[in-house]
Amino acid sequence: MSDYPIVDLSTDALLTTTRSVRRRLDLTRPVPMGLVRECLKIAVQAPTSGNLQNASFIVVTDAEQRRAIADLYLRTWKMIAASPYAVADRFKDDPERNREQRKVSDSATYLAEHFGEVPVLVVPCVEVIDGDGRLTAENANQYWSSVMPATWSYMLAARSRGLGTTWTGVTIMADEEMRTILGLPNNVYHATAVPTAYYTGTTFRPAKRIPLDDVLHFDRW
Repeated sequence: MSDYPIVDLSTDALLTTTRSVRRRLDLTRPVPMGLVRECLKIAVQAPTSGNLQNASFIVVTDAEQRRAIADLYLRTWKMIAASPYAVADRFKDDPERNREQRKVSDSATYLAEHFGEVPVLVVPCVEVIDGDGRLTAENANQYWSSVMPATWSYMLAARSRGLGTTWTGVTIMADEEMRTILGLPNNVYHATAVPTAYYTGTTFRPAKRIPLDDVLHFDRW
């Protein structure tokens, strides 16, 4: 039983309408820590590689900590947006799809400019317990496959309780700075920084995606 209101959604609706929420995060409404803990209790039930259970979560609410991460985030996002890999510049030969890319870029820019105002940042981490504690090409799959399902479970649990989230990859490009801000041991790696806040409005719909038959293969590519 949840201690907080649950949004009435079928399983299919939950899975198809859990969107990346950026502009619609309510930056003024506090998020109870009990609610975050409830979502994380669900997250740690996710399957882990080899049953290692080596995913951890840093919940950042301290204003100074959030501001430090936000400064790093905005600087890094500006670098990405100006690079050849900018989200807005993808699929330029397809006007309709590029138009969607520009919408995503605009919302990502908005998030970058307001990252420090998000009331809760959840930073999933994975602890490398083998060898010298380094994440390598050989062991990366084992470790990421433990923390990523748990993070998605957190995001689904959050959505079902009225919270918006989005997976962000920006802080990964500033890993050393994040290590300093969060005090990460050498054998602990962060996977993402998930902004968490109540969302505004109630309408979330399935996204327009490439048709299944365009990406479906049987037996061979």
